[in-house]
Amino acid sequence: MPEAVALQFQQHGEPDSEPLMLLHGLYGSGSNWARIAPTLAERFRVIVPDLRNHGVSPHHAEMSYPAMVADVLALLDLLDIERAHILGHSMGGKVAMHCALQAEHRLRRLIIADMAPRAYDGVEHQSIIDAMRQLDLTTLKSRRDADQALAAAVPVQAVRQFLLTNLQRRDKDWCWRLPLATLRDQLAAIVGWSTAGESFDGPTLFLHGGRSDYLGPGDQAAIETLFPRARLRCMENCGHWLHVEDPTTFGEEVIHFLENSVESG
Repeated sequence: MPEAVALQFQQHGEPDSEPLMLLHGLYGSGSNWARIAPTLAERFRVIVPDLRNHGVSPHHAEMSYPAMVADVLALLDLLDIERAHILGHSMGGKVAMHCALQAEHRLRRLIIADMAPRAYDGVEHQSIIDAMRQLDLTTLKSRRDADQALAAAVPVQAVRQFLLTNLQRRDKDWCWRLPLATLRDQLAAIVGWSTAGESFDGPTLFLHGGRSDYLGPGDQAAIETLFPRARLRCMENCGHWLHVEDPTTFGEEVIHFLENSVESG
């Protein structure tokens, strides 16, 4: 098992409720769940970590999925949680899937938001990271300046605003809280996928956006092989950011699945 780092995290809800861990995506942090966590906390003990190299969690040179699984399991151990529901979005969805495949006994139910068990093209992310690294922080006067400087490489404003949540002031200097050189070096592992023939037999829900291309019909065979009890549900009017674009429907789907699916054994 790779070396684990101690993830920073927040908790919501009653401590004796069923535990539900929420895992964010690349460039994100636990704060990405701010709109949905309070709703889920009405029924569950919600644990929201920052994954390694994100938010305020420690930085580490390795970003493999086994390493990130080690972090998640270490956090469950720290909280004395034997088994939890795990919900992951995008990169966090891959972390969640690897948790289920590598440590099935630690999961109750699994929810994946707009991600498939396969490798993705990393060219777009490479361009994004390179643009962030090339931004001259020494001459930067404001976030607006940073937004304008990134516009050519990252034309979608909502994406730029998301990335810029990682731009911080320390004393009088601007800096990225993400270790961009590490993310660039580890990008192949982040966008990649590998399994050793495992499968997860627990209840599983794949939620995906009707306006997103992250999960499509071509992914169903792999999902059925690795997650034989999986259900697929499409949120037709959403893109990749399901829980941000329609938090009400997303919350309803999650709660219905967690409260109505039957565990094995």
